[in-house]
Amino acid sequence: MAETPNKSKTIHPFYDYTQITHLLEECGKRIYGPHFQIDKIDYPVVHKLLIYHLQDEVSAANEGIDLHKGILLTGKIGCGKTTLMTLMQPLCTDVHQYHIVSCRDISFEFGKIGFDIIYKYSHNAFHRSSNMPKVYCFDDWGLEANTIHRGNTCNAVAEILLSRYELFISKKMLTHVTTNLNSQKLEDTYGLQLSSRIRTMFNMIAFDVNTRDKRN
Repeated sequence: MAETPNKSKTIHPFYDYTQITHLLEECGKRIYGPHFQIDKIDYPVVHKLLIYHLQDEVSAANEGIDLHKGILLTGKIGCGKTTLMTLMQPLCTDVHQYHIVSCRDISFEFGKIGFDIIYKYSHNAFHRSSNMPKVYCFDDWGLEANTIHRGNTCNAVAEILLSRYELFISKKMLTHVTTNLNSQKLEDTYGLQLSSRIRTMFNMIAFDVNTRDKRN
């Protein structure tokens, strides 16, 4: 079983992570019902996500988290990836606010609209008022299928991530992803080109393999 964060590490004095975790759990109960709880086995994941979303530089350095990268949150089906990313959203500053988008929905959009969808989530993903890059969290990466539009077959999500990688390098565009696949399965599914970019774009945060299925 995974251990709770090491209390001997230097923690930013302005953040009481135990209290924030309790508040997060209370927020979850209001949104998802009184049955919602954060399991102790998930505390390390929650702790790292809180550090990132609060942009706590001191704790991030202790945990090896790069605040200039995005988050790739991986874990088995039903472990609560989407739920946690949803609960974390209010903690973000305006510049780090993100929209959660289903990868399956993107595939359906590509089938209807075509390659404009790739540009919508990459080269055209800038706020008009500030020209700052839009941050997206692509949910359930790996469940989408290759889609055909007017005879052209494409994995739209993979193409979006490749484009956003280029924009991450040139424009500091941040991206978050949730997935059921580990790094090896991602490489097997999407190839070496994309998997090598994953390491550059994301902080890899993984649920413990023994975490329970919260859908039950």
